[in-house]
Amino acid sequence: MNITELLFWFLIAGIFYTYFGYPLLIYIITLFIDNKITKKDIYPMVTFLITAYNEEKSIKEKVEDTLGLDYPDDKLEIIVASDGADDKTDNIVKEFTDKRIRLFRVEGRVGKTETQNQAVKIACGDIIIFSDATTKYEKQAIRNIVRNYADLNVGAVSGRYRYIDPNKTQIGTGTVAFWDYENFIKMKQTRINTITGCCGCIYSVRKELYVPLPRDIISDLVEPLKILEKGYRIVFEPEALAYETACEKSEEEFRMRIRVISRGMRGLLYMKKLFNPFKYGLISFQLISHKILRWMISLFAIILYLTSFFLINKNYFYFVFFLLQSGFYFLALTGWLMDFMGKKTKILSFPLYFCVVNIASMVALIKVIMRRKDIAWKTVR
Repeated sequence: MNITELLFWFLIAGIFYTYFGYPLLIYIITLFIDNKITKKDIYPMVTFLITAYNEEKSIKEKVEDTLGLDYPDDKLEIIVASDGADDKTDNIVKEFTDKRIRLFRVEGRVGKTETQNQAVKIACGDIIIFSDATTKYEKQAIRNIVRNYADLNVGAVSGRYRYIDPNKTQIGTGTVAFWDYENFIKMKQTRINTITGCCGCIYSVRKELYVPLPRDIISDLVEPLKILEKGYRIVFEPEALAYETACEKSEEEFRMRIRVISRGMRGLLYMKKLFNPFKYGLISFQLISHKILRWMISLFAIILYLTSFFLINKNYFYFVFFLLQSGFYFLALTGWLMDFMGKKTKILSFPLYFCVVNIASMVALIKVIMRRKDIAWKTVR
């Protein structure tokens, strides 16, 4: 076996482990380990923090939806943190007369993370729940999140993020499948001990543990890691459900993934001490398996394709494998073209989503290397 063949099988093993081996491994571990969480109904003061920028089309419905959640009125405050919105978002929030609602405006377009940093300072709640302006919560979501804090070892709780795809678009179908896969992994990680990142539109922390973060990193990954660093658990609560409509165009998903992944990469560089396996064994293992390797798949796939090409004359297996890869990428390209023309074919959703996410990872890596930062976000609606 020559060096090219060794590289080929190394890449196959890396891709297989990242997508299948790691989930299978943590599933097997949960057959023997189940670190249960002490849950009971408690009613601490909760601040429901909605970060918004130019959300005039959705903010009224979001606030009304939040007011309708099942949690004691005297134990809930709702803060809409406006990141310098220049549309009608702020005025719409001011129209609400319910005393539980507060508008907190940050000038200068400082980005989501810094807006949250500033809003947490004025929050009255013992528990802060972070939400986006377009996310709908299941009625019992707050109760189901908060009951986990009866366990004093719990420092943060992530809810379950479920995308809906009403128009059955190609990229939307891929997004739904991806998040079902992610939720499975988070459930198993929690049973072992802890998850390492939360769902950005439905996660919570103890206010006393909150750490202000640099504005160019992603809070729903790094904030939980800062809490883990202090020795607390981060848990996934599958019964705290949040719903959001998936992007309908691959271009929108691509731009969003670049922003999220690049900020995630900078976040892990910021928290690089957690990669010490002697001090943070399980956490380090999870971050490498579920983050670093996932972001490297694009490079793995490119090199695998090239090595397959150089091995096609070696034997029939390598020739067929090269053809299968070529066919997969052809389907992805076809899916992109059909998406561009506004046509839908569900069978192309997986190859299209795979390529969109992994090309976005590659672009994000280049941006991080070049030190290009995207702090503010744009509303896509």
